[in-house]
Amino acid sequence: MRQAEGQSLFKELARQSDVVIENFRPGTLEKWNCGWEVLSALNPRLIMARVSGYGQTGPYSQRAGYGGIGEAMGGLRYIVGEPDRPPSRVGISIGDSLAGVHACMGILSALHYRERTGVGQMVDAAIYESVLNMMESLVTEYDQLRHVRERSGAILPRIAPSNVYPTRDGIVMIGANQDTVFARLCTAMQSPDLAADSRYKDHEARGTHQQQLDAIIGKWTATFGTHELLELLEMHGVPSGLIYRTADMLDDPHFAAREAIVSTPHPHFGTLRMQNVAPRLSRSPGSIRTAAPEVGQHNEEIYRDVLGLDAATLAAYRAKAVI
Repeated sequence: MRQAEGQSLFKELARQSDVVIENFRPGTLEKWNCGWEVLSALNPRLIMARVSGYGQTGPYSQRAGYGGIGEAMGGLRYIVGEPDRPPSRVGISIGDSLAGVHACMGILSALHYRERTGVGQMVDAAIYESVLNMMESLVTEYDQLRHVRERSGAILPRIAPSNVYPTRDGIVMIGANQDTVFARLCTAMQSPDLAADSRYKDHEARGTHQQQLDAIIGKWTATFGTHELLELLEMHGVPSGLIYRTADMLDDPHFAAREAIVSTPHPHFGTLRMQNVAPRLSRSPGSIRTAAPEVGQHNEEIYRDVLGLDAATLAAYRAKAVI
């Protein structure tokens, strides 16, 4: 892309493509004479998704942007972790993934628009805005109430009971904060009077006495084995479950029945297990057809079959490191 021949190849591909996706720092493609204005002039139906830390415009657009920085600026890092220590990370690069999901949503919307109008457009997906979009009513709470969400560890403040509780041999997640579900939990605990107790009778009261209620439930759950407790809670219709590790997922019959994890052949590793396509579509379900390609694996197929380049031209481009 830094060479004139590479730029010409790229433009020819863009001329025949539905979508171009890029995640350079804003202005990089323009520097190579391959920006949105140039490409859309070549192909008015083109959709171009541009993923960056801070977006294509604004005073921060030229800053280097990684997922973790986007999580911090978007408000996620501040509320993750225990209240008595600095913010923690989520455990995965969720900012990058959310930016990809939002870029995908933008592309799909642009494809629908193109179906109606015949015209493509540019999709500007910023990591920090993708994180911000997931932050529920955080902005509105501050705007209307000057309320700032703080780190709260395993609980959601004033949402009770919804926590991880101990068993004799492990832990179980229970979510019973809705009034009717809490009543079912109390029945399972053989403490129906708890649901009528003025401290726990409704959502607001349970939120006020959250710590006391969690202590009562934790004392009860600790008398059961994990699977014994899960069976009891399921019998009473109380949402509950294990905190799964990867090994638990691979052994779980529900994951197997829905083929949530599939195997795919790989030229170096033999077989790889990975997540299947989600969500599920009834008429056109997706599938994992191959492992991720090696860099340049499909060069010849694309340049020969799409652009019509012959072997001698490809060899010359390789010699000059254009491809």
